[in-house]
Amino acid sequence: MTQTASSPAIATLHYGDGEFAVLKSGSHVRCAVTSQLIALPALRYWSVERQEAYAGPLEYIQACET
Repeated sequence: MTQTASSPAIATLHYGDGEFAVLKSGSHVRCAVTSQLIALPALRYWSVERQEAYAGPLEYIQACET
């Protein structure tokens, strides 16, 4: 999938305990479970161990069960 002017830029993050660092600039990340786009200001759920983002608590639980 190529980025276009109307596509959001996907960021690359390093997920830490309670915070994340932006490694590659962008406005969104993808949920590891659903592939849903998550705007960085709305990002609240991630796994430090897996280095993955999740759209919400249900997706986080689902990922941890696998």
